[in-house]
Amino acid sequence: MQPNESNASLEALQEIRSIMDRSARFVSLSGMSGIWAGCVALAGAVIAGNWLKKPEYMYIGKPTVVAAESFDSVTMRLMWLGIAVFLVAFAGAFFFTWQKAKKHGQTVWNNASRQMVLSAFFPLLAGGVFCVSFIYNGCGMFVGPACLVFYGLALISGSRHTLSDIRYLGMLNVALGCCNLFYPGLGLYFWAAGFGLLNIFYGAMMWKKYDK
Repeated sequence: MQPNESNASLEALQEIRSIMDRSARFVSLSGMSGIWAGCVALAGAVIAGNWLKKPEYMYIGKPTVVAAESFDSVTMRLMWLGIAVFLVAFAGAFFFTWQKAKKHGQTVWNNASRQMVLSAFFPLLAGGVFCVSFIYNGCGMFVGPACLVFYGLALISGSRHTLSDIRYLGMLNVALGCCNLFYPGLGLYFWAAGFGLLNIFYGAMMWKKYDK
C-alpha cells in the first residue's frame, strides 16, 4: 500500500470514529452553558442571602424558631427563586449549546442528547421529591445538601452520554452536598460553591478544552 493510500485510509477511519462518537455521545454541550448557569446561581444566592439577613429569618448554625407565617413566607419566596434560577440557567445553557451545535452542523435533540436527558432525569426527579418532603416535614435545612447530592448524581449518570469531564463535576457536587449535611447552617454557601463556582470553573475549563 502506498503512503498516500495509507494516510487516506487512516483519515477515513478517524472520520468514521468521529461520526460514531458524535452519535453515541452528546458532544455539543457548550462550556459557556456552565459559566452562564454558575453566574445565575451566584446571583440567586446573593438574592437569597439578602432575604435571609432579615432578623426574623436568621439561620446560623442551627435552625431558630420563627413564626409560622414568616417561615411559610420565606420558604415560598425561596422556592420561587429556585425555580426562577433553574429556568433562567436552563434557557441560557440551551441557547449556548444550540449555538455550538448549529456552528458544527449538528442538532441539539438527537439520540445522544435524549439518552443524556433520560439518564439525568431520574436522579433530578428523586432529588425534587426529597426536597419537597424535607420542606413539608419542616426540615428545610437539608434542602441544600439534597440539591447538591442529587444534582451531582444526575451529572454522573448523564456523563455516560456526553463529555466525560461532567462526571468529575458531579463527584465534586456530591462531596459538597455530603459535607453540607454536617453544616446545615451554611447551606447557602455550599449551594453557591457547588452550583455557582464549580459550574463556572468547569464551564471555563470545558470552553478552553472543547470550544475555544
